[in-house]
Formats: sequence, structure tokens, C-alpha cells
Amino acid sequence: MRILITGGAGFIGHNLALFLGEKGFDVVVFDSFERASRIAVGRLEAARIPVVRGDVRSFNGCQGFDVVVHAAAYVSVPESFEKPAEYIDNNVTGTARVAYVCGRAGARIIYLGSAAVYGEPVRLPIPEEHPVNPLSPYGLSKYLGELVLQRFSRFYGFKYVALRLFNVYGPGQNPSYAGVVTVFAERALRGEPLVVYGDGSQTRDFIYVGDVARIILGFIERDLFDNTVYNIGTGKPTTINQLARGIARLAGRDGVEIVYEKERPGDIRHSYADIRKLLSRINIEFTPLEEGLRHVLNSIRQ
Repeated sequence: MRILITGGAGFIGHNLALFLGEKGFDVVVFDSFERASRIAVGRLEAARIPVVRGDVRSFNGCQGFDVVVHAAAYVSVPESFEKPAEYIDNNVTGTARVAYVCGRAGARIIYLGSAAVYGEPVRLPIPEEHPVNPLSPYGLSKYLGELVLQRFSRFYGFKYVALRLFNVYGPGQNPSYAGVVTVFAERALRGEPLVVYGDGSQTRDFIYVGDVARIILGFIERDLFDNTVYNIGTGKPTTINQLARGIARLAGRDGVEIVYEKERPGDIRHSYADIRKLLSRINIEFTPLEEGLRHVLNSIRQ
């Protein structure tokens, strides 16, 4: 089976490409390299995974692929407030281009969406039918991408599945766009203060990138392209304070200072997934958070 991964030199994309390549799939990566990390590029080269350089908004190379994993996106909530038009252009226009070209070519599409579409939850855990109320241009762009797929699938007759990812972490993030886990890990290893926005009692659902890859494999192997959305998380909340203290301990920096600063625009208070729909389709044993954090710390040390 041939699989194309847009944004395949990004954090999630390159980890997925390596995983599927190891499983024997014929994987090709498409990426602009605008925000790819040197680590990701080096790992792809070492694994001899073919890489095509290009802009997803002018993408035109879907012939011969059975599945397209659309991971290409700008992903920074703070940056999206500064560059809203760029986020809509890249994330929505790019999705429309992929859906049009690949849908007409007969490929099935896996769209990597975001839990940011939900905004501040009105109930927890958050089910897929929860009201959509994005609080940032980034969250809006990811929801508009879902709507594009929904409508285009009717226009052009293709099958897709949209995965609303919660807080994905793991090795290989671009330091300039890294999530809180990587930022905390790097600072803890250097003995620098860990900066928490808000009081640290806010919760997130952290899922290891390797688990996301295994879940995507499950959708591919079971041909679960049902034109609906799925939450992708562990269903377990962790406070930012717990995360900070846990990383400091695992890094051998128990005494590292935790600094509290003002909450940022677009930050939500609590978020964790209702994953009953996912577990009804996919069998998955999640990587314990502490084990995943050790992987991140070890990768940074290396």
C-alpha cells in the first residue's frame, strides 16, 4: 500500500512516516520544509524515505497513492493571533487543495485535526458531538479544514476520517514550535525555570506521538474511512503543575523553579477527551505519561 504524508517532515508527520515505513508500507513525504526540524529531516534521510519538496497549497501529486495523511499545517496558537490570514490560507486552502486533488484521484484521506476546535468545554470529558467554539485563528482554521473535507467528500465522492488530536508530545519537535512537554524538558535539563501560563491547575490530555501513529495504522488496516470525526487522546487529564513537577523530577532537577505568568489568549482552562468512540473501533494500550516523558528527555540528551 502506498501512503503519502503531507507535512511529513514535521513533528507528527515524520514520526508517522518512520513508523509506517518500518511496518512495510511504501511511504512518501511531501513537505515545504518551511518548519521542518533538522532532527526530522535527518531521521527521514536515515530511513531512506522519499521526500518531495513543495507547498501544500499548490499540491498536485496524488496519483498512485491509496491513502493520504494530511498533516501539513501551521500549529502555533499564539502565532495564529499575529498571522490569522496566513493560518487560514495555509491550513484551509491547503486542505482544500489536498481534498480536491487526492479525492478526485480516488485516495482515502486521514485529516489530522485538533481539539482546539472545541474551545472552552461545556462538559468533560469532551465527546465528538461537543459544540464547536474555537478560541483562536488556529482552532478556527482546523475546523474549517474539517468542513472542507465534509463538503468536498460529497462533491467528489471520496472517503476520509478526521482525527481531532489532543496534546501530542514526543521526540523530534521543532524547538521553535514545540509543545509544552518539549519546552519544559529542554529547560529542565538546562536547569532553567519552567514557565507556566496561568496558575498551572489547567488540565490537558497528553498522548504520545507513537500512540498516535499506531492509532492511524489501525484506521488504515481496518479501512475506517467513515467520513466522521474521532477524538485522539488518552482520556486522562494532567495538570500543567503535575507535568512540570514530573519533568523536573525525571530530569533530575527537582529544585528547578516554576515561574507563573499571565494566561495567553486562546488558552483554555480544561481539556481531556472522551475516547469511547475511538476505543469502540481501535484497540490501543497507551504509553504511560512517565514513560513517554523519559523518551523525550532521552532524545534531547542525545
